[in-house]
Amino acid sequence: MAAASPFPPACILLGKELAAVAERLRQITVRIGGSTGGTGSGVIWRPDGLIVTNAHVATAALHDVALPDGRSFTARLLRRDPRCDLAMLQIAADGLATAEAHNPCSMRPGEMLLAVGHPLGEAGAFVVGMLAAQPGPRAAFLRADIRLAPGNSGGPLADVAGRVVGINSMVFNGFGIAVTSTAVEHFLAEAP
Repeated sequence: MAAASPFPPACILLGKELAAVAERLRQITVRIGGSTGGTGSGVIWRPDGLIVTNAHVATAALHDVALPDGRSFTARLLRRDPRCDLAMLQIAADGLATAEAHNPCSMRPGEMLLAVGHPLGEAGAFVVGMLAAQPGPRAAFLRADIRLAPGNSGGPLADVAGRVVGINSMVFNGFGIAVTSTAVEHFLAEAP
């Protein structure tokens, strides 16, 4: 006779659902090698190889990028804006899985958030937290109660459906700070 699980079926189902969302987020998260030997993360925003990351991650004209499937590319810096901590990179790839953006203004404080990145050399690490404060309609940044580390920068911050609500940028006063997906869309729209 099999031993009964100490966890209710709902907890087991939630764990499996979160693991599935984490895997989908890993498919859109790249590892970006820096010129100083450090690494950061990036999000595949378009299937033609357009990647969004932080300006503090993409500081050179060229970067090494590793896709989740193991392929490596040299990425060319297209645009960088330190004021909003965003950068656009381009790799010579096509047909890639891409992020689905979601406006974080529709979320309420306390809603669960998920982050994937490459912190401290751990490829595809996954953490869970929550939205600390609802961002305003024109807010460029959002604040999350989530544990981020060096290497999460540039990676996705997503809702429980796996929709990207922000690009992780920094930790400030113990909170994860992310550039909102709406600010990302404005940044991309302003590109020449």
